[in-house]
Amino acid sequence: MSDFKALIECESFSQDADSLARSAQLVSRIGTGLLGAAPHIIETDSHPHVLWRFGTGPRRVVLIGHHDTVWPTGTLTDFPYSVAEGVVRGPGADDMKGGLLIALYAMARLRAQRGSLDGVSILMTGDEELGSPGSRQIIEDEARGAKAALVFESGAPDGSVKIARKGVAIYSLEVTGLAAHAGVEPEKGINATIEVANQVVGIAALHDPSVGTSVVPTVMHSGSTTNTVPARAVVGVDSRAASVMEQERIDGILSSLSPTVAGAKVDVRGGINRAPLEEKMAMGLYARAQRLTADLGHPPLRSVAVGGGSDGNFTAGVGTPTLDGLGTVGGGSHARTEHALQLWIPRRVELTSALVGELLAEDETVTADEALAED
Repeated sequence: MSDFKALIECESFSQDADSLARSAQLVSRIGTGLLGAAPHIIETDSHPHVLWRFGTGPRRVVLIGHHDTVWPTGTLTDFPYSVAEGVVRGPGADDMKGGLLIALYAMARLRAQRGSLDGVSILMTGDEELGSPGSRQIIEDEARGAKAALVFESGAPDGSVKIARKGVAIYSLEVTGLAAHAGVEPEKGINATIEVANQVVGIAALHDPSVGTSVVPTVMHSGSTTNTVPARAVVGVDSRAASVMEQERIDGILSSLSPTVAGAKVDVRGGINRAPLEEKMAMGLYARAQRLTADLGHPPLRSVAVGGGSDGNFTAGVGTPTLDGLGTVGGGSHARTEHALQLWIPRRVELTSALVGELLAEDETVTADEALAED
């Protein structure tokens, strides 16, 4: 548990460049000690991403996590690392310092068994909690064409892995009207508040939980003073969908909104941030993981679909089979109740090692068979 303690006590707030740099160096040192190889540290906009690439050939299995957290620097003062009755607590314990270590320890175990991790990449990013703006391209490039992507976000409280995540789209709708005196000559104005209100009603009507679609108007600003016809209004929209088709349908509607008030102008910015991780992208890996779980004598492995996004959305979006939620089992992420259960950590290490080992072994068998056929 010393590595777990060290990582939690090395704060790594997503918006603190100095703490992220220290965190990346610590992840690098721990991983180098476990894996016998130093990583590359790739920096984008002061966010360091730690990447191990084993072998020079195509990527076969990519393990993905992040070392940044949502916790502001200084949180340790009143939310310190602690362990009691098998529960690890502290900022990042569940999201996802523990998951990061599970990936590293699992690959150390597999390296000891096989002697090589050729074809494996391990990527720990530094900006996931911000939406992965700098690391997205690295994630997609590393995963594209791989046989599997495994994501070490936390599992569900019962140990379930995550086989589906909704796609995420973020929009900002800006209305331009025309100011006028609200008491003297309101008829000369073009009321942006009325226009944005009409748009909000229409946008909210797109919300359809029966097909897994949420379309939620969120933060809104309008007008300047009580006695002025508003000339400008803005509303944010958070949209999530369970399928690519549904996400694209909503995107098409929102991107083509037209004004309802004569003379008003409507400008929609933003768009799709993450494609969905659809179940079909996870089911093959999930079936393998279920079988291996049984072989290892672990409790039966279950699955869950969730609304939140992760970097697994990106790997699935480039066509790579993806299984998420292989990290710690606990709960309370982003809250003072954040915790990870020690009991599940060795189970996850064993499962990950077995899963990656099987995927690599299958590729080697195919390569050997092809070589024999050519002879």
